[in-house]
Amino acid sequence: MKFFVKTFGCQMNEHDSEIIAGVMASAGYQQAEDIGGADIVIVNTCCIRESAENKIWGFIGNLKNLKDHKPGMILAVVGCMMQQNTIGEMLHRRGRHLDIVLGTYQQHRLPEYVSRILAGEKQIVDISEDNRDFPDSLPTMRVNDLSAQVNIMYGCNNFCSYCIVPYVRGRERSRDFGAILAEVRELAAAGVREVMLLGQNVNSYGKDLRRATPDADVPDFAAVLRAVSEIEGIERIRYMSSHPRDFSAELADVIATLPKVRAYCHLPLQSGSDRVLRAMNRGYDTAAYYAILERIRRHTPDVVITTDLIVGFPGETGEEFAETLDFVAKCRFDAAYTFLYSPRSGTPAARMDGQIAEREKKERLARLTAVQNAVSLDINRGYIGRTVDVLVEGPSKNNPDLMTGRTPGNKIVICRGDMGMVGQTLPLTITEAKTWHLEAL
Repeated sequence: MKFFVKTFGCQMNEHDSEIIAGVMASAGYQQAEDIGGADIVIVNTCCIRESAENKIWGFIGNLKNLKDHKPGMILAVVGCMMQQNTIGEMLHRRGRHLDIVLGTYQQHRLPEYVSRILAGEKQIVDISEDNRDFPDSLPTMRVNDLSAQVNIMYGCNNFCSYCIVPYVRGRERSRDFGAILAEVRELAAAGVREVMLLGQNVNSYGKDLRRATPDADVPDFAAVLRAVSEIEGIERIRYMSSHPRDFSAELADVIATLPKVRAYCHLPLQSGSDRVLRAMNRGYDTAAYYAILERIRRHTPDVVITTDLIVGFPGETGEEFAETLDFVAKCRFDAAYTFLYSPRSGTPAARMDGQIAEREKKERLARLTAVQNAVSLDINRGYIGRTVDVLVEGPSKNNPDLMTGRTPGNKIVICRGDMGMVGQTLPLTITEAKTWHLEAL
């Protein structure tokens, strides 16, 4: 039998899908090239925004027609969206045609449940946010030969007032230190050159272990970075996400000593208004955030820093949004991932007064995007004439006659060349700069 995995959502979800594919392949199933050739369709879901959830339910609804035309097809839906407290009602209304419904930490049981469905069992639902029994090591089917994602922890304890993640991915649990290093060593031996260390808040790595064994010598995130940096074959290390509240001066100093790590930092800001940050329960103010940026840039002037921003949080006034515009201009991020605030049922922000109209949120988003794009383009133009090391990844998605790669700071570079360049780190001189990429043509 063949399986197909459809992924919605973030990089954590993308890596979860690699694990799902690895688990299924290890159980003897083959991966289909497309959904039409699959006997088992697995949908890995995301619920971070309402628009994404509506899109996913639409996709799931369309699968009913596919199943009607292919008797015996097994439909499985997994991931964050299934963890919500409204899932029982939604399954009754929109998911009766689904065979398997699993939460975030049950995907390793898919082969078992597929066998039970094949044996005649009806709809199986297994949902729990408890990640303590989730295995530290699982087979993984990677989609990229050069760059790989590696979980170092699961869950989140921050409870930002707008965010549903702690409710669907559970409390923080650090992955075994030895298992992390063993996985990275295997990746390096397989030719992987870059790893992305994943967690909802990577800076918190080890905190739960220290609470459990206060007298033990427990590694922290800095120790993970040092250890991974020592693995031969790994040239670049990135991480996502890091919470400013836990980004200490000591961590910034350690990163500055690690050449494989120091070129790139993703540090979610979310708002440039101190009052809005308090309402978001972010645990820092703009002064503390800017102090982190200054410390990072003082050690590494060429560092690439990106961020996340939310527009239209409940109660955000025009003046507070203007504070965000001014602060973003001051911070000079290389890029920003900007989002309209989306109410998530069960989060404190969804119950707050002052919900902002969609039209107003979209207008503010356009203004913020214009400010950030101008900064991004100005920074990128500073690369013109410079020679940078580029890890060549393969043909450009927009023009297969050109190649694409990334700088140590994760900037995309379009260049001339051929497939013989893939996997090589080459010095390329930048000839042109765009808002979202550089060119070496």
